[in-house]
Amino acid sequence: MALSRLVALRLRAGHAGVQTRQKLQSTGKCLLQCLPSPYNQVFRNSSSLSNVPSPGGAAYGIFVAIATLGGGVYVCRTLHRDKSRFHDRLSTINSIRESIAERTDSSFSKEQVEFREADTDKQEKQRGEAVLPSHVPFLLIGGGTASFAAARSIRAKDPGAKVLIVSDESDPPYMRPPLSKELWFSDDPYVTETLRFKQWNGKERSIFFQPPSFYVAPEELMSTEHGGVSVLTGKKVVHLDVRENKAKLDDGSHISYEKCLIATGGTPRSLPAIERASEDVKLRTTLFRRISDFRSLERLSSKVGSITIIGGGFLGSELACALGRRAQRSNLEVIQMFPESGNMGKVLPEYLSHWTTEKVKREGVNVISDAVVKSVSYKNGKLHISLKDGRQVETDHVVAAVGLEPNTELAKSAGLELDGDFGGYRVNAELQARNNVWVAGDAACFYDIKLGRRRVEHHDHAVVSGRLAGENMTGAAKPYWHQSMFWSDLGPDVGYEAIGIVDSALPTVGVFAKATEKDTPKRAAEESGTGIRSETDYEGVVQLASDSSTVTPSLPSPAQQGDSYGKGVVFYLRDNVVVGVVLWNIFNRMPIARKVRILGYHKTVGSD
Repeated sequence: MALSRLVALRLRAGHAGVQTRQKLQSTGKCLLQCLPSPYNQVFRNSSSLSNVPSPGGAAYGIFVAIATLGGGVYVCRTLHRDKSRFHDRLSTINSIRESIAERTDSSFSKEQVEFREADTDKQEKQRGEAVLPSHVPFLLIGGGTASFAAARSIRAKDPGAKVLIVSDESDPPYMRPPLSKELWFSDDPYVTETLRFKQWNGKERSIFFQPPSFYVAPEELMSTEHGGVSVLTGKKVVHLDVRENKAKLDDGSHISYEKCLIATGGTPRSLPAIERASEDVKLRTTLFRRISDFRSLERLSSKVGSITIIGGGFLGSELACALGRRAQRSNLEVIQMFPESGNMGKVLPEYLSHWTTEKVKREGVNVISDAVVKSVSYKNGKLHISLKDGRQVETDHVVAAVGLEPNTELAKSAGLELDGDFGGYRVNAELQARNNVWVAGDAACFYDIKLGRRRVEHHDHAVVSGRLAGENMTGAAKPYWHQSMFWSDLGPDVGYEAIGIVDSALPTVGVFAKATEKDTPKRAAEESGTGIRSETDYEGVVQLASDSSTVTPSLPSPAQQGDSYGKGVVFYLRDNVVVGVVLWNIFNRMPIARKVRILGYHKTVGSD
């Protein structure tokens, strides 16, 4: 019987070796082919029984026959059980993969999965027995772009600094722009898990600024010799005592600090018609802002019959184009409605807004302009949107993209001043609100030396204001003079960059030329090698119009709406002074636009 078991074990080993070989060949054929199989070697060394002495005799022959027969039966039963277990395990693995693909709210990025596999014990300790520091030198409230930029700036100035970021989100700091741009154009079926995307230049990157392994566990921050950055996720600061330099968290714990940054960002606005609607309506409405919103909407886009986007600004138009292009490969109906006469009607001149609307329609979007929502109800499995002019729209899901409300809940407890006109915390030129308290990002209302007091809700402003606040928290005392830019891409073919005040209510002067194949966000990114455009502030002077033809400035009239505004520049004027510039399908020229804006030309563009 021992011989039977030995034969069976060897056969099982051989069977496992075949499975292992087949699995490894799919990922690394060269590695396995170059190495001898240990199982084959065992069989080669053990297959010959010619050297085994035979005692002879009929009894021995009968014994061998019985042993062989018993071994064969054992092998058959064992292989049958192994086959059943193998298929059961394969079914389980497939079920897990399918559930992960559908579970949008609890999926992890590639870096998070690696972190959890490598540091399981550390994560368990953090979730269960972790003792948070009662004091930190630098406390950053909010886990967005501005906080991460500040943390990086603090560490650059003070390499031994210990920085704690407190975030009410479940993820470490990440970029928001790809949520409405590049992620939607990914070919990866698991993009909601990996959160990795190809930029227009073809280079792949993660939405996260750093993998989780970059950060120090909060309970280890103060004992780390060389300092570091910690992120405390799923927690919210609910009270700030600026006299005692102490913050209270929503779980009742307290953390004292030496320097504090408020970078709480904002919350998406809803529509009054949705706020007063039933719970059935609210459950079928997305206020798009976070990773969880992207995951949820991406999943819904393949399951529902129609999605209606309310809002014609940057976010609404980007999502409409992204979903519209996806709808061309499916039966999804994409509707976009807004109260203006055209897409981005509050930003672009009327003629360019109408041209943009036609472009959005060509992406497969049913655009409904001059649409003011009166009410939203849920009947017979559908959302019914009633407009003030009597029009009715049926849809399965609504995405509200109607602006952002700055998060200023800490103002009362901290005694901080809010701006009545623009919202947000009022700060001085150094982004300081009170002694040892700074504000950056969407929640900061700052004074612009050229344009007066402003509040900006764009990625580049979050990066630059966070960076400056971090420097000033280490004693730099620098004023905020940066003219931040912003950009919007309607897919890989049409995009623009802007600086200053771009308001369609202002007089504008447009300079346009015929576009070439190179005048797209994708081609510009490929040639420059840049991805997220605000991360690189281009240096040097570049000619604004690189083609040989000269385009004279002109003020386009409504009669020109049928023209192709392939590429151009739009100047926004206030009292005959340039206060804003839009570069339409012209890229990598922001330094020039910034110089034009900063100089504040007192002549109308194109005059002598």
